[in-house]
Amino acid sequence: MTSRDKIGQLFMVGFLGTSVTPDLASFIKEYKPGGVILFSRNLESVEQMVDLTNGLQACSPHSPLLISIDQEGGRVSRLPKGFTIFPPCDLLGRCNSTEMAYAAAATIAKELRAVGVNMNMAPVLDVNSNPDNPVIGDRAFGTTPDVVCELGMATAAGLQDNMVVACGKHFPGHGDTSVDSHKELPVVEASRKRLETVEFPPFRRAVTQGVASLMTAHVLYRALDPELPATLSPAIITNFLRQELHYDGVVLTDDLEMHAIIDHYGVEDAAVRAVLAGCDVLLICKDRDREVAAFEAVEQAVEVGTISPERLNLSVARIARLKDRFVAPYKPVTISDAMLVAGCRTHQSLLHSIEQAQVRLSHQKYS
Repeated sequence: MTSRDKIGQLFMVGFLGTSVTPDLASFIKEYKPGGVILFSRNLESVEQMVDLTNGLQACSPHSPLLISIDQEGGRVSRLPKGFTIFPPCDLLGRCNSTEMAYAAAATIAKELRAVGVNMNMAPVLDVNSNPDNPVIGDRAFGTTPDVVCELGMATAAGLQDNMVVACGKHFPGHGDTSVDSHKELPVVEASRKRLETVEFPPFRRAVTQGVASLMTAHVLYRALDPELPATLSPAIITNFLRQELHYDGVVLTDDLEMHAIIDHYGVEDAAVRAVLAGCDVLLICKDRDREVAAFEAVEQAVEVGTISPERLNLSVARIARLKDRFVAPYKPVTISDAMLVAGCRTHQSLLHSIEQAQVRLSHQKYS
Protein backbone atom coordinates (compact mmCIF):
# COMPACT_ATOMS: atom_id res chain seq x y z
CA MET A 1 0.00 0.00 0.00
CA THR A 2 1.28 3.46 -0.85
CA SER A 3 0.99 6.26 1.69
CA ARG A 4 -1.89 7.67 -0.36
CA ASP A 5 -3.67 4.30 -0.33
CA LYS A 6 -3.29 4.15 3.45
CA ILE A 7 -4.74 7.63 3.88
CA GLY A 8 -7.75 6.61 1.79
CA GLN A 9 -8.48 3.78 4.23
CA LEU A 10 -9.04 6.38 6.97
CA PHE A 11 -12.05 7.86 5.17
CA MET A 12 -15.70 6.83 5.21
CA VAL A 13 -17.67 8.98 2.79
CA GLY A 14 -21.25 9.67 1.84
CA PHE A 15 -22.50 10.58 -1.63
CA LEU A 16 -25.59 11.76 -3.48
CA GLY A 17 -27.68 9.57 -5.77
CA THR A 18 -28.91 5.99 -5.86
CA SER A 19 -26.41 4.39 -8.24
CA VAL A 20 -22.69 4.22 -8.95
CA THR A 21 -22.29 6.99 -11.50
CA PRO A 22 -19.07 7.33 -13.53
CA ASP A 23 -18.21 10.33 -11.34
CA LEU A 24 -18.64 8.34 -8.09
CA ALA A 25 -16.70 5.38 -9.50
CA SER A 26 -13.88 7.72 -10.52
CA PHE A 27 -13.80 9.30 -7.05
CA ILE A 28 -13.61 5.92 -5.28
CA LYS A 29 -10.89 4.68 -7.63
CA GLU A 30 -8.82 7.85 -7.19
CA TYR A 31 -9.10 8.38 -3.42
CA LYS A 32 -9.69 4.74 -2.37
CA PRO A 33 -11.80 5.43 0.74
CA GLY A 34 -11.97 2.60 3.24
CA GLY A 35 -15.73 2.84 3.48
CA VAL A 36 -18.98 4.50 2.46
CA ILE A 37 -22.08 5.39 4.44
CA LEU A 38 -25.59 5.07 3.03
CA PHE A 39 -28.58 7.31 3.83
CA SER A 40 -32.24 7.29 2.84
CA ARG A 41 -31.32 9.53 -0.11
CA ASN A 42 -29.30 6.63 -1.57
CA LEU A 43 -31.87 3.86 -1.08
CA GLU A 44 -35.02 2.94 -3.01
CA SER A 45 -35.66 -0.81 -2.77
CA VAL A 46 -34.15 -4.18 -1.95
CA GLU A 47 -33.16 -4.77 -5.58
CA GLN A 48 -31.64 -1.32 -5.98
CA MET A 49 -29.58 -1.74 -2.78
CA VAL A 50 -28.11 -5.01 -4.07
CA ASP A 51 -27.07 -3.30 -7.32
CA LEU A 52 -25.68 -0.30 -5.42
CA THR A 53 -23.54 -2.21 -2.90
CA ASN A 54 -22.20 -4.62 -5.54
CA GLY A 55 -21.39 -1.64 -7.73
CA LEU A 56 -19.61 0.17 -4.89
CA GLN A 57 -17.51 -2.90 -4.05
CA ALA A 58 -16.57 -3.33 -7.72
CA CYS A 59 -14.91 0.12 -7.53
CA SER A 60 -12.65 -1.05 -4.70
CA PRO A 61 -10.97 -4.33 -5.74
CA HIS A 62 -7.83 -3.52 -3.72
CA SER A 63 -9.69 -3.59 -0.37
CA PRO A 64 -13.36 -4.39 0.29
CA LEU A 65 -15.36 -1.39 1.48
CA LEU A 66 -16.96 -1.01 4.84
CA ILE A 67 -20.54 -0.18 3.77
CA SER A 68 -22.35 1.35 6.71
CA ILE A 69 -25.77 2.66 7.62
CA ASP A 70 -27.59 4.16 10.63
CA GLN A 71 -30.27 1.55 11.26
CA GLU A 72 -31.08 2.01 14.94
CA GLY A 73 -34.85 1.61 14.61
CA GLY A 74 -37.52 4.22 15.24
CA ARG A 75 -36.78 7.66 13.79
CA VAL A 76 -33.20 6.73 12.87
CA SER A 77 -33.98 4.19 10.17
CA ARG A 78 -32.55 4.58 6.67
CA LEU A 79 -33.83 1.42 4.96
CA PRO A 80 -36.60 1.76 2.36
CA LYS A 81 -39.88 -0.11 2.06
CA GLY A 82 -39.49 -3.87 1.97
CA PHE A 83 -37.34 -4.23 5.09
CA THR A 84 -38.27 -4.96 8.71
CA ILE A 85 -38.18 -1.66 10.61
CA PHE A 86 -38.13 -1.95 14.39
CA PRO A 87 -39.43 0.60 16.90
CA PRO A 88 -37.04 2.93 18.77
CA CYS A 89 -34.56 1.62 21.31
CA ASP A 90 -36.33 3.07 24.32
CA LEU A 91 -39.21 0.66 23.69
CA LEU A 92 -36.81 -2.28 23.90
CA GLY A 93 -35.43 -0.67 27.04
CA ARG A 94 -38.88 -0.47 28.61
CA CYS A 95 -39.48 -4.11 27.72
CA ASN A 96 -36.11 -4.74 29.43
CA SER A 97 -35.55 -7.91 27.41
CA THR A 98 -32.02 -8.70 26.28
CA GLU A 99 -33.47 -11.60 24.26
CA MET A 100 -35.72 -9.21 22.35
CA ALA A 101 -32.90 -6.71 21.78
CA TYR A 102 -30.59 -9.47 20.53
CA ALA A 103 -33.26 -10.89 18.22
CA ALA A 104 -34.06 -7.46 16.74
CA ALA A 105 -30.37 -6.73 16.12
CA ALA A 106 -29.79 -10.18 14.61
CA THR A 107 -32.72 -9.60 12.26
CA ILE A 108 -31.41 -6.19 11.22
CA ALA A 109 -27.98 -7.73 10.60
CA LYS A 110 -29.36 -10.53 8.43
CA GLU A 111 -31.31 -8.06 6.29
CA LEU A 112 -28.34 -5.69 5.99
CA ARG A 113 -25.93 -8.48 5.00
CA ALA A 114 -28.43 -9.72 2.42
CA VAL A 115 -28.17 -6.40 0.58
CA GLY A 116 -24.40 -5.95 1.02
CA VAL A 117 -24.28 -3.67 4.07
CA ASN A 118 -21.66 -4.85 6.55
CA MET A 119 -21.66 -2.18 9.28
CA ASN A 120 -24.43 -0.66 11.40
CA MET A 121 -23.90 2.55 13.37
CA ALA A 122 -25.48 1.02 16.45
CA PRO A 123 -25.98 0.44 19.34
CA VAL A 124 -26.59 3.85 20.88
CA LEU A 125 -24.77 3.60 24.23
CA ASP A 126 -25.81 7.05 25.44
CA VAL A 127 -27.80 7.19 28.68
CA ASN A 128 -30.83 9.45 28.21
CA SER A 129 -30.05 11.32 31.41
CA ASN A 130 -31.19 14.80 30.35
CA PRO A 131 -34.91 15.15 29.53
CA ASP A 132 -34.12 18.32 27.55
CA ASN A 133 -31.81 16.43 25.18
CA PRO A 134 -32.97 17.26 21.63
CA VAL A 135 -30.98 14.59 19.77
CA ILE A 136 -30.89 11.37 21.86
CA GLY A 137 -34.28 10.88 23.56
CA ASP A 138 -35.93 7.64 22.44
CA ARG A 139 -32.80 6.61 20.55
CA ALA A 140 -31.34 5.53 23.91
CA PHE A 141 -32.30 2.27 25.59
CA GLY A 142 -33.08 4.08 28.80
CA THR A 143 -32.35 6.63 31.48
CA THR A 144 -30.04 4.43 33.60
CA PRO A 145 -26.64 2.97 32.71
CA ASP A 146 -27.66 -0.56 33.74
CA VAL A 147 -30.41 -0.83 31.11
CA VAL A 148 -28.20 0.75 28.44
CA CYS A 149 -25.35 -1.67 29.27
CA GLU A 150 -27.49 -4.79 29.11
CA LEU A 151 -29.48 -3.98 25.99
CA GLY A 152 -26.60 -2.25 24.26
CA MET A 153 -24.40 -5.31 24.61
CA ALA A 154 -27.24 -7.62 23.48
CA THR A 155 -27.68 -5.42 20.39
CA ALA A 156 -23.96 -5.40 19.61
CA ALA A 157 -23.84 -9.19 19.96
CA GLY A 158 -26.87 -9.63 17.69
CA LEU A 159 -25.15 -7.60 14.99
CA GLN A 160 -21.67 -9.06 15.30
CA ASP A 161 -22.81 -12.69 15.65
CA ASN A 162 -24.39 -12.18 12.23
CA MET A 163 -21.30 -10.63 10.67
CA VAL A 164 -22.25 -6.96 10.79
CA VAL A 165 -19.83 -4.55 12.47
CA ALA A 166 -21.39 -2.92 15.53
CA CYS A 167 -20.49 0.70 16.32
CA GLY A 168 -21.24 1.92 19.83
CA LYS A 169 -21.98 5.63 19.98
CA HIS A 170 -21.43 8.44 20.97
CA PHE A 171 -18.28 8.09 23.11
CA PRO A 172 -17.93 9.14 25.91
CA GLY A 173 -21.69 9.88 26.12
CA HIS A 174 -24.12 12.26 24.41
CA GLY A 175 -27.05 11.75 26.79
CA ASP A 176 -26.51 14.73 29.09
CA THR A 177 -26.54 17.42 26.41
CA SER A 178 -29.18 20.07 25.86
CA VAL A 179 -28.24 21.12 22.31
CA ASP A 180 -27.96 19.13 19.08
CA SER A 181 -24.38 18.67 17.85
CA HIS A 182 -25.69 18.68 14.27
CA LYS A 183 -26.42 22.39 14.87
CA GLU A 184 -23.97 23.60 17.54
CA LEU A 185 -21.30 22.38 19.95
CA PRO A 186 -22.80 20.91 23.15
CA VAL A 187 -20.92 21.47 26.41
CA VAL A 188 -21.23 19.07 29.35
CA GLU A 189 -20.35 20.63 32.70
CA ALA A 190 -20.70 17.41 34.73
CA SER A 191 -17.89 16.35 37.06
CA ARG A 192 -15.65 13.37 36.28
CA LYS A 193 -17.33 11.52 39.15
CA ARG A 194 -20.79 12.02 37.62
CA LEU A 195 -19.52 10.95 34.18
CA GLU A 196 -18.00 7.80 35.71
CA THR A 197 -21.31 6.96 37.35
CA VAL A 198 -23.71 7.64 34.48
CA GLU A 199 -22.14 8.16 31.05
CA PHE A 200 -19.09 5.88 31.03
CA PRO A 201 -20.40 2.45 32.17
CA PRO A 202 -21.91 1.42 28.78
CA PHE A 203 -18.67 2.30 26.99
CA ARG A 204 -16.53 0.52 29.56
CA ARG A 205 -18.72 -2.55 29.01
CA ALA A 206 -18.43 -2.19 25.23
CA VAL A 207 -14.64 -2.24 25.50
CA THR A 208 -14.56 -5.36 27.69
CA GLN A 209 -17.14 -7.18 25.55
CA GLY A 210 -15.43 -6.60 22.23
CA VAL A 211 -17.67 -4.12 20.42
CA ALA A 212 -15.75 -3.81 17.17
CA SER A 213 -15.97 -0.04 16.73
CA LEU A 214 -16.95 3.11 18.61
CA MET A 215 -18.07 6.51 17.34
CA THR A 216 -16.98 9.72 19.03
CA ALA A 217 -19.22 12.54 20.23
CA HIS A 218 -18.80 16.11 19.03
CA VAL A 219 -19.25 17.25 22.63
CA LEU A 220 -17.01 19.30 24.92
CA TYR A 221 -16.62 17.65 28.35
CA ARG A 222 -15.03 20.24 30.61
CA ALA A 223 -14.00 17.64 33.21
CA LEU A 224 -12.04 15.67 30.58
CA ASP A 225 -10.73 18.35 28.23
CA PRO A 226 -11.68 22.01 28.80
CA GLU A 227 -10.78 23.03 25.25
CA LEU A 228 -11.46 20.31 22.66
CA PRO A 229 -14.57 18.23 21.85
CA ALA A 230 -14.10 14.49 22.30
CA THR A 231 -13.62 13.82 18.57
CA LEU A 232 -10.55 16.07 18.47
CA SER A 233 -9.20 15.43 21.97
CA PRO A 234 -6.04 13.35 22.56
CA ALA A 235 -6.88 13.44 26.27
CA ILE A 236 -10.20 11.67 25.62
CA ILE A 237 -9.42 9.37 22.67
CA THR A 238 -5.78 8.43 23.26
CA ASN A 239 -5.28 8.90 27.01
CA PHE A 240 -8.71 7.78 28.22
CA LEU A 241 -10.12 5.40 25.60
CA ARG A 242 -6.91 3.86 24.26
CA GLN A 243 -4.61 3.90 27.29
CA GLU A 244 -6.90 3.86 30.33
CA LEU A 245 -9.69 1.67 28.92
CA HIS A 246 -7.31 -0.34 26.68
CA TYR A 247 -9.57 -0.14 23.62
CA ASP A 248 -7.88 -1.28 20.42
CA GLY A 249 -10.92 -1.46 18.15
CA VAL A 250 -11.69 1.01 15.38
CA VAL A 251 -12.68 4.52 16.46
CA LEU A 252 -14.78 6.58 14.05
CA THR A 253 -15.55 10.25 14.21
CA ASP A 254 -19.13 11.36 13.99
CA ASP A 255 -19.79 13.30 10.78
CA LEU A 256 -17.15 16.03 10.49
CA GLU A 257 -19.65 18.20 8.59
CA MET A 258 -21.81 18.73 11.68
CA HIS A 259 -21.95 22.30 12.93
CA ALA A 260 -20.40 21.36 16.28
CA ILE A 261 -17.20 20.90 14.26
CA ILE A 262 -17.31 23.06 11.13
CA ASP A 263 -18.49 26.17 12.97
CA HIS A 264 -15.30 26.02 15.04
CA TYR A 265 -12.76 24.21 12.81
CA GLY A 266 -12.37 23.82 9.08
CA VAL A 267 -12.97 20.28 7.89
CA GLU A 268 -9.29 20.09 6.92
CA ASP A 269 -8.08 21.07 10.41
CA ALA A 270 -10.67 18.81 12.06
CA ALA A 271 -9.61 15.79 9.99
CA VAL A 272 -5.95 16.16 10.97
CA ARG A 273 -6.80 16.85 14.62
CA ALA A 274 -9.06 13.78 14.77
CA VAL A 275 -6.27 11.51 13.53
CA LEU A 276 -3.81 13.05 15.98
CA ALA A 277 -6.38 12.58 18.77
CA GLY A 278 -6.45 8.83 18.07
CA CYS A 279 -9.40 8.35 15.70
CA ASP A 280 -9.04 5.80 12.90
CA VAL A 281 -11.91 6.59 10.52
CA LEU A 282 -12.97 10.07 9.43
CA LEU A 283 -16.67 10.22 8.59
CA ILE A 284 -17.75 12.86 6.05
CA CYS A 285 -21.31 12.20 5.01
CA LYS A 286 -22.21 14.36 2.06
CA ASP A 287 -20.05 17.08 0.53
CA ARG A 288 -17.53 15.85 -2.07
CA ASP A 289 -15.45 19.04 -1.90
CA ARG A 290 -15.06 18.64 1.86
CA GLU A 291 -14.13 14.96 1.45
CA VAL A 292 -11.38 15.87 -1.01
CA ALA A 293 -10.19 18.81 1.10
CA ALA A 294 -9.96 16.63 4.22
CA PHE A 295 -8.08 13.91 2.31
CA GLU A 296 -5.59 16.41 0.97
CA ALA A 297 -5.11 17.94 4.43
CA VAL A 298 -4.33 14.54 5.95
CA GLU A 299 -2.02 13.74 3.03
CA GLN A 300 -0.15 17.00 3.57
CA ALA A 301 0.08 16.32 7.33
CA VAL A 302 1.62 12.91 6.60
CA GLU A 303 4.06 14.38 4.08
CA VAL A 304 5.38 17.01 6.51
CA GLY A 305 5.45 14.60 9.46
CA THR A 306 2.64 16.12 11.54
CA ILE A 307 1.03 12.68 11.31
CA SER A 308 3.83 10.14 11.66
CA PRO A 309 4.04 6.96 9.55
CA GLU A 310 3.65 4.96 12.77
CA ARG A 311 0.43 6.79 13.65
CA LEU A 312 -0.97 6.21 10.14
CA ASN A 313 0.00 2.53 10.15
CA LEU A 314 -1.69 1.96 13.50
CA SER A 315 -5.07 3.05 12.14
CA VAL A 316 -4.60 1.21 8.86
CA ALA A 317 -3.85 -2.00 10.80
CA ARG A 318 -6.98 -1.63 12.96
CA ILE A 319 -9.14 -1.05 9.88
CA ALA A 320 -7.56 -4.04 8.12
CA ARG A 321 -8.27 -6.29 11.12
CA LEU A 322 -11.89 -5.15 11.13
CA LYS A 323 -12.26 -5.85 7.42
CA ASP A 324 -10.57 -9.24 7.72
CA ARG A 325 -13.03 -10.21 10.46
CA PHE A 326 -16.27 -8.95 8.93
CA VAL A 327 -15.87 -8.16 5.23
CA ALA A 328 -13.04 -9.96 3.45
CA PRO A 329 -13.16 -11.65 1.09
CA TYR A 330 -16.09 -9.77 -0.41
CA LYS A 331 -18.71 -11.97 -2.04
CA PRO A 332 -21.32 -10.21 -4.22
CA VAL A 333 -24.88 -10.38 -2.95
CA THR A 334 -27.78 -11.51 -5.14
CA ILE A 335 -31.27 -10.11 -5.57
CA SER A 336 -32.82 -13.57 -5.23
CA ASP A 337 -31.18 -14.18 -1.83
CA ALA A 338 -31.95 -10.66 -0.64
CA MET A 339 -35.64 -10.97 -1.53
CA LEU A 340 -35.88 -14.13 0.57
CA VAL A 341 -34.44 -12.38 3.64
CA ALA A 342 -35.57 -8.74 3.64
CA GLY A 343 -38.95 -8.30 5.33
CA CYS A 344 -39.54 -12.06 5.42
CA ARG A 345 -42.39 -13.61 7.40
CA THR A 346 -40.16 -14.71 10.30
CA HIS A 347 -38.80 -11.20 10.71
CA GLN A 348 -42.26 -9.64 10.47
CA SER A 349 -43.44 -12.06 13.15
CA LEU A 350 -40.70 -10.88 15.51
CA LEU A 351 -41.63 -7.26 14.80
CA HIS A 352 -45.26 -8.07 15.57
CA SER A 353 -44.33 -9.65 18.91
CA ILE A 354 -42.29 -6.56 19.86
CA GLU A 355 -45.20 -4.30 18.90
CA GLN A 356 -47.52 -6.44 21.03
CA ALA A 357 -45.15 -6.00 23.97
CA GLN A 358 -45.37 -2.24 23.36
CA VAL A 359 -49.18 -2.43 23.53
CA ARG A 360 -49.02 -4.38 26.79
CA LEU A 361 -46.65 -1.81 28.26
CA SER A 362 -49.02 0.99 27.29
CA HIS A 363 -51.94 -0.78 28.94
CA GLN A 364 -49.95 -1.32 32.12
CA LYS A 365 -48.95 2.34 32.17
CA TYR A 366 -52.50 3.61 31.97
CA SER A 367 -54.32 0.90 33.95
